[in-house]
Amino acid sequence: MRSCPLNCTAVKQQFRTCSRITKDVNQMSRGYPCQSILPGILPDYDPNDNEAGMKILEDLTENVYQIQQRVLEEIITRNAHTEYLEGFLNGQYEKELFERKVPVVNYEDIKPYIERIANGESSNIISAEPITELLTSSGTSGGQPKMMPSTAEDLHRKTFFYNLLVPVMNKYVDGLDEGKGMYLLFVKPEIETPSGLMARPVLTSYYKSNNFKNRPLNRFNVYTSPDETILCSDSKQSLYCQLLCGLVQREEVLRVGAVFASAFLRSIKFLEDYWKELCSNIRKGHVSDWITDSSCRKVVSLILSRPNSELADLIEHECSTKSWEGIIKKLWPRTKYIEVIVTGSMAQYIPTLEFYSGGLPLVSTMYASSECYFGINFKPLNKPSDVSYTLVPNMAYFEFLPVKKNLADTEKEAVETVDLVDVKLGQYYELVVTTFTGLYRYRVGDILMVTGFYNNAPQFRFMHRRNVVLSIDTDKTNEEDLLKAVTKAKHLVELLGFLLIEYTSYADTSSIPGHYVLFWELTNKGSNDLLVLDPKIMEECCSTVEESLDSVYRRCRRKDNSIGPLEIRVVKDGTFDALMDFCVSQGSSVNQYKTPRCIKSEEAINILDSRVVGRFFSQNAPSWEPF
Repeated sequence: MRSCPLNCTAVKQQFRTCSRITKDVNQMSRGYPCQSILPGILPDYDPNDNEAGMKILEDLTENVYQIQQRVLEEIITRNAHTEYLEGFLNGQYEKELFERKVPVVNYEDIKPYIERIANGESSNIISAEPITELLTSSGTSGGQPKMMPSTAEDLHRKTFFYNLLVPVMNKYVDGLDEGKGMYLLFVKPEIETPSGLMARPVLTSYYKSNNFKNRPLNRFNVYTSPDETILCSDSKQSLYCQLLCGLVQREEVLRVGAVFASAFLRSIKFLEDYWKELCSNIRKGHVSDWITDSSCRKVVSLILSRPNSELADLIEHECSTKSWEGIIKKLWPRTKYIEVIVTGSMAQYIPTLEFYSGGLPLVSTMYASSECYFGINFKPLNKPSDVSYTLVPNMAYFEFLPVKKNLADTEKEAVETVDLVDVKLGQYYELVVTTFTGLYRYRVGDILMVTGFYNNAPQFRFMHRRNVVLSIDTDKTNEEDLLKAVTKAKHLVELLGFLLIEYTSYADTSSIPGHYVLFWELTNKGSNDLLVLDPKIMEECCSTVEESLDSVYRRCRRKDNSIGPLEIRVVKDGTFDALMDFCVSQGSSVNQYKTPRCIKSEEAINILDSRVVGRFFSQNAPSWEPF
């Protein structure tokens, strides 16, 4: 047996109170003796072996405290001499010193270190392991995407995480090995930084990696979409080809989905627009000439293979009906569930998904971000409103900042962090992570509520993002950015003698794609004359707001077409007084009331809509460059 680099003897002494760990360490006979449970060394197992997968999950969730301690020890030991940690720890390794000396930080605090690496300095600024790429977050900083460090090892950690989803789904859904998944997956724009490192979204990173391309075929990895269609940089061609492949293989499809609910619904809308052309391709056995990506044409032609009038007629019959209610089940009759993220801001799409689904379960399997992959949904068939995620303790070291219920900004909470094993049922917390990739005590910005426990592992419900008021797709607009954008736009109407008295907003997802709606109450300066609004000026106000929003919004709006044109609805005088009256009637304090910058209540939106005197839309997509 090879010697273990993690010193199992020391580990057994340190954690001798945990009989399960000691037993497993003693029983291992191949490889490193502690490989099955100690963090930092990810177990290698057959993802189709449900028993092995569940055994790993049981180990991870039973030994949470020990694993978390080991994770932190390993991260500090590896990185104690990086520039960042050396400045706080002076090369020492104790957990107590780490928690006392290393500050809890936001992105702005670590941004200079990451920018230095992007500009060519050594990874050792923050990580002993080489930084191999930078993952762009949908959260923004100064109007630009945040960049999170990543290493080669982190890709293996993500693959391990994805594999853990397999035994969980197999526990609840039978026969997943008898067909394929129609998952609509896409890559997004990436750039090369001055250092030569690529900066790209986390899923683009994974789809372009060898871990994805060379993945072993198992029940979760057999897709109707060939890799060439997923990796196509033209999103329109990619989606068309993936839908065409999914329709041709409709009898093999057992599950459908996309990463986000918004992306899946955009795909359905695309299908509504292109089903006649797709049927024509199937009937003729020929791919449309506008599909010019050679890799896509070649691989899709192999799947299309021959004319199929019978299939084209069937799809035409289903798609030509007046209502598309239940269309997913009609087009893909063997489908067992729809897999999309429907928690957080994606919950707004649940009613529309249910309309199209034909009663299929909506499954959110995992909780992850650019910073780290966090947790798994151990009851995937639960209703979306009941979804909780169990944090996987060897993914990172987790801490939590206590948050008062409904408190939007935890900056005001001067409290100490709580360890993963010490969180309390029913309490709200902001997630703080220390990762293997160079983030130390980093505030993710997610507000979670503890809903229960799986073995010794806490389960959390995602409540909302800190400070985010608007979101349609991967965009996250906070109150400060919205205020800056509105402030720039209102100068245009002030030049005409109008004043912006008050404003609020909401994310309108009643159409696909959804779009931002701003309610403005305007008045004439120094007079009570009736408002006469210039449509061109108001449309320019819409465009100014859009140009002032961050890079992620502008990309979604211009490049991805995943957000529709921003709308300003001008309301008549006294509307916001009526809104205040409504909020007070619902329990708000008159003395402490302030206008909410985002409205979620359907009743409140109806109050505002009933007083609209003018509606205006942005006529041009905003400018956008990757960085």
